[in-house]
Amino acid sequence: MGSRSAEHPDTREEFREFAVASQSHLRRSAYLLCGDWHFAEDLVQIAFDRIYRHWNRVRDADNPGAYARHVVYRCFLDSKRKSRLDTVPVEHLPENPAPPEHTETRLAVLDALKCLPPRTRAVVVLRYWEDLSVEQTAGILDISQGSVKSMASRGLALLRTSLAGVADGPGRS
Repeated sequence: MGSRSAEHPDTREEFREFAVASQSHLRRSAYLLCGDWHFAEDLVQIAFDRIYRHWNRVRDADNPGAYARHVVYRCFLDSKRKSRLDTVPVEHLPENPAPPEHTETRLAVLDALKCLPPRTRAVVVLRYWEDLSVEQTAGILDISQGSVKSMASRGLALLRTSLAGVADGPGRS
């Protein structure tokens, strides 16, 4: 249960504004991690619940958005470790479809990301989607910088192998 100050109307409104402003970016990042829009929404909601419980500390942090990303990534890793949020993948179109000429490549990249182990996927998404440094990624995932470097290298190698034929596929000149 939250503290008294977390129940104050101004505090609730402040948190609501933060959640509205950051939801879209967090949801896209969560989607890249899990490959399912509904599961991504669940991850973001779980993260917002955790953040709200500690909002008084979070809002005073140097970067509440970075803290929120950290919580989303931890929720994803927790779900994989504990299998709390079992989902059955369902094929569906993204809400914002890509132009037709990029759809094949985008889907291939998303499929390749899904094949990476969860921690490696988290490293790749943080490093190359979120554009975070090795140090920041290590801090968010609570692993060593060396582990970040090796997982990023291994993840990129796996993606290169998975995506080797995509650029030269049908319809490319």
